[in-house]
Amino acid sequence: MERRGVRVSTELLAFLFLQLLGFFHVESQPLAPAMFIFGDSLIDNGNNNYLPTIARANYPPYGIDFGSPTGRFCNGLTVVDYGARLLGLPFIPANLSPSANGRRILNGLNYASAAAGILDETGRNYGGRMSFNGQILLFKRTVIFDLPPLFQTREALVDYLARSIFIINIGSNDYINNYLLSGLYSTSQMFNGGQYADLLIQTYSQQISKLYRLGARKMVLTGIGPLGCIPSQLSMVSGNKGCVARVNNLVRIFNDRLLLLSETLNASLPGTFFIYQDTYNSFFDLIKNPSQYGFNVSNQACCGSGRYGGALTCLPLQPPCPNRDQYIFWDSFHPTQAVNAIFAERCYSPNTTDCYPISISELAQV
Repeated sequence: MERRGVRVSTELLAFLFLQLLGFFHVESQPLAPAMFIFGDSLIDNGNNNYLPTIARANYPPYGIDFGSPTGRFCNGLTVVDYGARLLGLPFIPANLSPSANGRRILNGLNYASAAAGILDETGRNYGGRMSFNGQILLFKRTVIFDLPPLFQTREALVDYLARSIFIINIGSNDYINNYLLSGLYSTSQMFNGGQYADLLIQTYSQQISKLYRLGARKMVLTGIGPLGCIPSQLSMVSGNKGCVARVNNLVRIFNDRLLLLSETLNASLPGTFFIYQDTYNSFFDLIKNPSQYGFNVSNQACCGSGRYGGALTCLPLQPPCPNRDQYIFWDSFHPTQAVNAIFAERCYSPNTTDCYPISISELAQV
C-alpha cells in the first residue's frame, strides 16, 4: 500500500508541476463537460499499473518528458491528454487510480488498458488487461453507482452524458496481439483478412450499442494506424524494404469498415453523432515525409533493442535517445509525445484534417 501511495503522489506532483508551468491551461467554460476514454496502450494513462500484467509503463524512462513514469506508454503525453487540453478540460484520471473518486470524476474517466482489444481474448499473452467489453462494464458501474450521487436529478445526469465526448481507440491489438501471432492465436487460420475485419466490426457495433444504452451520444471512433510501419513489425522482416505491406493491407480493410460503421450508426441510433478519426493516412504520410513535420527518424524506436529498436521494447532504466522530438516512435509500438501533439491538433481543433465529418471541438458544441 505504501508503494501505491508513493506512485499516486508522484503522479499528482508531476501534474501540479505542469499546471504551474501553464501546460494544462483549462478554460473556465470547457467545450464539453467530460471525456470518457476507451482503448488500449495508445491512450492508457495508468490503468494497467493496477493489473497483474507485463503490459506496463510505470518505470523510467517512460514519462521522462512528463516528469515521472505514470503508466503512459510514451515519453510524455498521449493524444487524449492533448485533446482534453484543447477542449478546455483538465487531466482525465485513470479509472483504476485511487484518486478517481468523488467530484474528481466529473470531468470524465479513462478506462483504456494496454493490450486490450475488441475481442476479449486479445492480448492474453501479456496477462491481465481490460478488454473493450471489460471497460464498458466499468463505465456501467460508473453510470449506475458513482455518478448519480453527484447530480440532483436523473435528467441532469442524462443530459451530462449526452453532452460528454466519448473517445474510442481500439483494434490495434486485435491484429498485433492476436491475428498476427499465429503461434498463439488461431484467428488467422480461421478467417481471411476481410472475414476477420467483419468479425471485429460486428463485435464493435454491439459494444457501441451498449455504450449508447448507457447514455453515450457523442462518440469518436478512431481508426487503426499503419501497423506495418511500427518498429515491432519492421524488426520481424528481413532486409530494409520499408513498411510491411501485408499488415497495412489488413488494417486498411478494418478502417474501411469502421468508417462505414460510423456512417451507419449515425443513421440508426437516434440522437447520436459519430466521428471517424483517420489516423492511418496522416500517420503514413508522417512516416514517408518526416522532415515536413520536423522529424529526422521515421522507423527507429527512441527506446528499444534489436533491429529498428523493435525486437524488444523499452526496458526499465534503458537510456532513450536524447533528441526525442526528432523521433516518430518512442518505443517498439507507440509514438512520441511530439507525434501525439500533432494528431490531437489535427482532430480536436476546429480546422480538422483527420476527423470526419467535423472536428471533435465542433462535436462538443453540437
